[in-house]
Amino acid sequence: MAREQLSEPRFNWNGFADRPQLAAALAGQVAALLTNAIAQRGTALLAVSGGTTPAKFFAALSAIPIAWDKVTVTLVDERFVPPSSPRSNAGLVAANLLQNEAAAARFVPLYHEAASIEDAAAADSEALRSLPWPLDVVILGMGGDGHTASFFPDAGNLDELLDPASRRIVLPVHAASGGEPRLTLSMARIIAAGFVALHIEGEDKRTAFNGAMGPGMKKPIRRVLEAAPRPTEVFWAP
Repeated sequence: MAREQLSEPRFNWNGFADRPQLAAALAGQVAALLTNAIAQRGTALLAVSGGTTPAKFFAALSAIPIAWDKVTVTLVDERFVPPSSPRSNAGLVAANLLQNEAAAARFVPLYHEAASIEDAAAADSEALRSLPWPLDVVILGMGGDGHTASFFPDAGNLDELLDPASRRIVLPVHAASGGEPRLTLSMARIIAAGFVALHIEGEDKRTAFNGAMGPGMKKPIRRVLEAAPRPTEVFWAP
């Protein structure tokens, strides 16, 4: 159970004693939400993030016996690298989430070979239109610079990425701090989800989150939380 729960207008803080407890709690809540979506509309749509943080959560979720054959999983964002790359979010999801019970889920990646990141993003936007929108569950991460998804502070098209009225599903991102070019869901698609969680771990991330939500220039994570129509659930453990 959460050892610390705080509520703010833009988010609810769920603090846990350790990372395994966080993983189990978040996995249980996500499984319940997916099951409810399946009961209501016969299908469920989940978008997850990459990085090292969600591995324990993915493993816990993969073991829960729900109707995974009715769940579609996609990515919040992706580096423009093939799934064989150690930096691929698709590779991380395949190795950690699409296992055990969750092996029955349908996975829709963002990366595919294309002449440019712009071409890939345009093709993704068309291909993903057939998914059962809106998203039922989105799991976000956050970098120490306050970015979430691939909404990097130095992205040249940041305002386009964060346009709450955008009709695009997937957008290209060029940001020096992000390394490779990236593909990301638009903020408009993310905040339309029925449930949005931010999964962060470590004292450094708690400090970064508090800083981003404080006074001063608005970091991307704050802009997302402020644009969301309902409070985001923040899951944190030291």
